[in-house]
Amino acid sequence: MAKLLLVLGGARSGKSAFAVNLARGYKRVTYLATARVQDAEMAERVKRHRQIRPASWKTIESPTHADKRILELEGSTDLVLLDCLTLYVTNLLLDEDQKEAKEPYILEEIERLCHASKDVSHDVIMVSNEGGLGIIPADPLGRQFMDIAGLVNQLVARQAEAVYFLIAGMAKRIK
Repeated sequence: MAKLLLVLGGARSGKSAFAVNLARGYKRVTYLATARVQDAEMAERVKRHRQIRPASWKTIESPTHADKRILELEGSTDLVLLDCLTLYVTNLLLDEDQKEAKEPYILEEIERLCHASKDVSHDVIMVSNEGGLGIIPADPLGRQFMDIAGLVNQLVARQAEAVYFLIAGMAKRIK
């Protein structure tokens, strides 16, 4: 059974760099990128993330169906680094095919993702934003996102072997 690790932190907390450093201990690494690049600012973020990881790592764009990608990688990688879970939740929340019951739909998807992560022989590191320490969004969609993201982080943290929290570039293992 594979190890599932969760790396949490706020914006610019150093969580991605920390996860990349954890991943450097593995020979074959696959990076699952969940971002949908739709503007120049996001393109710049993706560029910065590419610069901190080795060119030898395989990168797979997976804005949805990350559970299937993790299962498909069985035997061809030692580690999957999924960055980031929060953008993955955003993609699911904005899924036009799923009109109703967003919260149960997303939590079921994340449950499948956790099961897939434990059903393979390679380890999985998931990176996620901890938004619960910030301001409450003014609009209903923003509040729905924050609520669901918090539940998703709890779900993954319960199933993870280890959870790290990043503040100002400093990591603290909390599980």
